[in-house]
Amino acid sequence: MRLFTAVVPPPLQFEELSAAVARLRAADPGADALRWTRPAGWHYTLAFFGEVDEGLVPELRERLRRGARRSTPFGIAISGGGHFGQGILWAGAAGEYEDTAALRRLAERSDAAARRAGVAMEDRRHYTPHLTLARTRRGAPPAAPLAVYAAGLDGFTGTPWRVAEFSLIRSHPPSRGEDSWYETLATWPLGK
Repeated sequence: MRLFTAVVPPPLQFEELSAAVARLRAADPGADALRWTRPAGWHYTLAFFGEVDEGLVPELRERLRRGARRSTPFGIAISGGGHFGQGILWAGAAGEYEDTAALRRLAERSDAAARRAGVAMEDRRHYTPHLTLARTRRGAPPAAPLAVYAAGLDGFTGTPWRVAEFSLIRSHPPSRGEDSWYETLATWPLGK
């Protein structure tokens, strides 16, 4: 099964970001050339595990639970935007230094939990907190570079919230014309 861990923002933050994305899309008629993700799929990925053998899942869940206990709640806000090459447009995260560091530590603990549980992981990369908003369509580049859309999010900062949990999520493959869909397998409170 295809698994990852993530922090999912609350409904108010989804509403605020949805309004910002609607303004971005309305400002450029070429925005429809992008494949926009639905709010139901919005999340901050902590660690992507890829295909995981079902036999490893119980150990993975236990190690993630331990990582959650060693973590403490922290505050962040959806803020600004960026892009990975010309493939992915995303919204970022902001907060006090201690809070953004806590988000990175949670990502590192998720990665370490998977490695210790025997999940074959790719080489570690620098963690960039991001919430994917859109992807380019294969063979159909957007009318404007993704940097233009990312710049449209420069002034956006949503209402901060307290991150008090994270989840293990299963990604189901997309069906024709649809995005992947996600199933939450477990959620752990931080610090308990």
